[in-house]
Amino acid sequence: MSLVELIAQADDRALTASGLACLDRCVPLLGGDDEVLRPLWTSLADPAAGETWGECLERARAKLPAYFEEPGEESGEESGDDRAVRLARQMLATAPAEPAGTPVREWADACSVASLRIHRLLEVMAAADDADGADEIAARREGRTDGMSPLVAAELRRQITVLELLAGTGSGPAVGGLRQVLAVSTEGRRVLRAVVSRRARGRS
Repeated sequence: MSLVELIAQADDRALTASGLACLDRCVPLLGGDDEVLRPLWTSLADPAAGETWGECLERARAKLPAYFEEPGEESGEESGDDRAVRLARQMLATAPAEPAGTPVREWADACSVASLRIHRLLEVMAAADDADGADEIAARREGRTDGMSPLVAAELRRQITVLELLAGTGSGPAVGGLRQVLAVSTEGRRVLRAVVSRRARGRS
């Protein structure tokens, strides 16, 4: 199935995990460390233990420096790196306080698009504008994958893998499934952190 089809069939908790995984991979753009979203993963694995999802979300926002920065103006002068940071901020800002219903479905879908756009923007050979490749991203999510750049292809595979891992788990993703999802997300975050560091060195 395509990524769009997998998202359409996912339940609330699988959608929450999918959106959180996209955000987790993009944490390097927000100045966060590798553990900053861990309480959200814990809350998702066991909602009855410790803080609620909403409480963990507010705590994560408070710990991410870039979340409080003023967003850059959307103009032709905005760099690809600036747009990538803005997209990551939007993922965090629009996360629903209650991970259920239409809000979490819309958030998960938006996170999927935003994360793919971020990876395209940070791709060394990405085009300067083209609206962040909106048409291209839509085609990739629908299953048309010929000629994808390596960074975008890897992110698409991760998103599909996450939803496949969480498919068919009844009332929600089991702890074992979430551990596998977290491992996939951790790998992607390390890749993106390396890309961000390389681009920063190139500008210095």
